Amino acid sequence: MKKVIAVALFTSVLLASCTPKASKATSAIGPATSTAEQIAQGKTIFENSCGRCHKLPDPTSHNSVQWVGIMNAMAPKAKLTDEQHQWVYDYIVSAKK
Repeated sequence: MKKVIAVALFTSVLLASCTPKASKATSAIGPATSTAEQIAQGKTIFENSCGRCHKLPDPTSHNSVQWVGIMNAMAPKAKLTDEQHQWVYDYIVSAKK
């Protein structure tokens, strides 16, 4: 009986680990819709949240498409909400102009 339970538990863990993970951050970035105040908040979040773990990259070092990938990878690590994710992205894109 213990072997049956162990096999069932192992199988369920294996199946759960193989399913694709949905990422909220992936869908967070859209066209720039942030206000000037939200973009300013994005700058603050960028400096404080991103700068906490590593040197801040220059916003001009990547194009907007590359920033989507970078933000999708880093926003979950920084525990950004979808709104904060959008604000930081909009700040980065606006800083390039």
